[in-house]
Amino acid sequence: MVTAGFFALGLAVGSFGTLVGIGGGIFLVPIFILGLGWEPQQAVGTSLMVVFLNALSGTLAYVKQQKIYYQAAYWFSAATFPGAVLGSYLVHYFSGSGFKLAFGSLLVFLGTLMFVRSRMAAPKAEHATTDFPYNRSLGVAISAVVGFLSSILGIGGGVIHVPAMIYMLGFPAHIATATSHFVLALSTLFGVVSHLVMQNVVLAVAIPLGIGAVLGAQVGAKWSLKVKSKAITALLAFSLFALGVRLVATAWLGK
Repeated sequence: MVTAGFFALGLAVGSFGTLVGIGGGIFLVPIFILGLGWEPQQAVGTSLMVVFLNALSGTLAYVKQQKIYYQAAYWFSAATFPGAVLGSYLVHYFSGSGFKLAFGSLLVFLGTLMFVRSRMAAPKAEHATTDFPYNRSLGVAISAVVGFLSSILGIGGGVIHVPAMIYMLGFPAHIATATSHFVLALSTLFGVVSHLVMQNVVLAVAIPLGIGAVLGAQVGAKWSLKVKSKAITALLAFSLFALGVRLVATAWLGK
């Protein structure tokens, strides 16, 4: 029953995460910490492994749809490597309350960012192909930050990467989502290996969650061809904001 529950959770998280271009870690880390009472290291390591499997599956689906801008994806992926490794080691220096405060503050910020994003129209890109000019230096800098946050917090960096690529680099929305998934698959791989070495991954939970996330990514990629996600993104934004406030409150209260 418990294993089936984790599989169902992975399926739901993988589907939705792939649909809107974010990683499931944003949901999983709070569940592990608030719901299961895990230490930050185990929550981050286990979540990151699930995020990796979800991103890998979603990337394969987007490869078939020919939406990945490979020229940018290779540069961005390389830029995430130092931060991903550094983050996996620094997570050990977070206390329970310190981690809740940092993660909760990030969720409040991301919830606000996603709500603003849901109310804004994406820039009309003149290019519909996966070959167009963009600010490579800015993209590399953003990717370095994304790699660090993904590893130290156990989340998918797509929630930052996708809006940045759309509004700062001028990527079409569907290409940004697909390219972000490709980058996420590689950046989280670096972090997962480090967390496995340090025994931060609870495999009994990560495996059923990961299997569900792999299948969910395929579902989410298909939905992305049909579903308009603005309303869903706005609802998610409110959820992240509320969850972030709760994490910050529990950190301040020392619970």
